[in-house]
Amino acid sequence: MALQAQAAEPQVRVLLLEADRMPLAAGQQPLVLRAGSQRWLLAPSESVVLQLAAGDLVLERGGAVERLPQMSELWLEPAARPSGDGADFQLQQRGYRGRLQLLVGASAVRAINHVPLEVYLPSVVGSEMPASWPQAALRAQAVAARTYALRQRKPTAPFDVSATVSSQVYKGVDAETPSTRQAVASTRGQVLIYGSSLANAVFHSSAGGSTENSGDLWSQQLPYLVSVPDFDQHSPVHAWEQRLEPDQLQKAFGEIGGAQRIEVLATTGSGRVRQARVIGPAGTLVLTGAQLRSRLGLKSTLVRFEVLAPELAALPPSLPPLPPLSSQPSDPEAQPPVQVPLPVQVPPPSLLAIGRGYGHGVGMSQWGAHGLAQRGQSYDQILRHYYRGTELRPYTSP
Repeated sequence: MALQAQAAEPQVRVLLLEADRMPLAAGQQPLVLRAGSQRWLLAPSESVVLQLAAGDLVLERGGAVERLPQMSELWLEPAARPSGDGADFQLQQRGYRGRLQLLVGASAVRAINHVPLEVYLPSVVGSEMPASWPQAALRAQAVAARTYALRQRKPTAPFDVSATVSSQVYKGVDAETPSTRQAVASTRGQVLIYGSSLANAVFHSSAGGSTENSGDLWSQQLPYLVSVPDFDQHSPVHAWEQRLEPDQLQKAFGEIGGAQRIEVLATTGSGRVRQARVIGPAGTLVLTGAQLRSRLGLKSTLVRFEVLAPELAALPPSLPPLPPLSSQPSDPEAQPPVQVPLPVQVPPPSLLAIGRGYGHGVGMSQWGAHGLAQRGQSYDQILRHYYRGTELRPYTSP
């Protein structure tokens, strides 16, 4: 299926990489690397490296190194109109469509993919969900991803979204399949609207039984992002355990010397940690659930903690009795000295995190969408369940 953009189709700017070294390559068609009036032609499948070295920008090509003049921006784009479904360019051996903008900073270069929205989405759907999932789930993901991307557009910023979980995952053409293209094509232009605005169509992997109210995680409670029952009981992360060893706890809570136990002080309506107290050898910390999750690398904040007692087998059952006191002076050379055992060092405990779900818990649960699709629900029914009160409409540019 050809994925050519319509003339009026919105563009999305995706931050792919921020680094001092950019390995680039042409796809099946030749590319042009341009900076102002300067041009460098890349033959099909030719590779180059753009790199910052001692504050200068250099182009490594075919064993030769060319030092480029001072510049703040370069573009890598097809030399002619793209044809077919292959990648237009490669970055770090991953293929992408569209054009690549390279913004040169003092210590790093930003690689930003400018790509038509409907060309971008099949990769997002395949990066966020297994392509083998039912079409209803894939279509729900396509609508949510389209709505999210459009809402995130920021004309005054250098890019709109990133290619990672901090926005929505985008792995280029390798993540596209016929099923993800079908999901995007069959919902083309459809978005979620609340009132007169695009909904904030956030999503996550698995809610662990119920989603979260947006106001319990973020500063604003949106009327359509409320806690609803999830249908993710078949998810591999519906229930999980994570052992937290002393060295990990030491790194996570270095300012208090580690953690001997973690007490949940307050929870949200769905049971997620709102606030917790970490008790360590050198003090205590009070953290939000999000801070705790970040420090420990937890799958979610729907979690509780147990102490795993250290092995006590090496400890003596009791101390030997001391000799009786005597009022008579004794000859110190006539009696052996009393051996008082040294205190046994008890190793710090490990903790066990026992939790449910994966992700922040707000909006659509992807495993829940899969569960609802298996029950015969359509993509619009899935979207209505997770984004309460929103409407499915064709997108029109403001």
